[in-house]
Amino acid sequence: MTDTSSHVHAHADSHGKGDDGHHEGDAQSHGSFKGYMTGFVLAVILTAIPFWLVMAGPFAQQTTALMVMGFAVAQIVVHMIYFLHMDTKSEGGWTMMALIFTVLLVAIAISGSLWVMFHLNTNMMPMNPAAMDSM
Repeated sequence: MTDTSSHVHAHADSHGKGDDGHHEGDAQSHGSFKGYMTGFVLAVILTAIPFWLVMAGPFAQQTTALMVMGFAVAQIVVHMIYFLHMDTKSEGGWTMMALIFTVLLVAIAISGSLWVMFHLNTNMMPMNPAAMDSM
């Protein structure tokens, strides 16, 4: 009976040395109320400003679009830092690989969306006013 209990105790000790991914120093990287509130306030601000830019229209359409995209990138960074707790030191570099993959996917999605919107007007069938009158 002592063999089993000593084996269980030794097994528990081997996992208590940080093999399970929970380190004592990681407690700070899991966020605090202040960190979450800072992230929330920044996210609200980074949402409200582009909303105002679109609704009020103080700038030209292309300038507004570029500013909204800039605020979107800033919001992605805020979410990654304050809510996903991503940095260059965590999880042995896998976080950096996830960041690179995310940046690649976002770049593909944004460039594809811009390409579609830019060429949408060119590829649409033109409306002929004379043809509309005969309808």
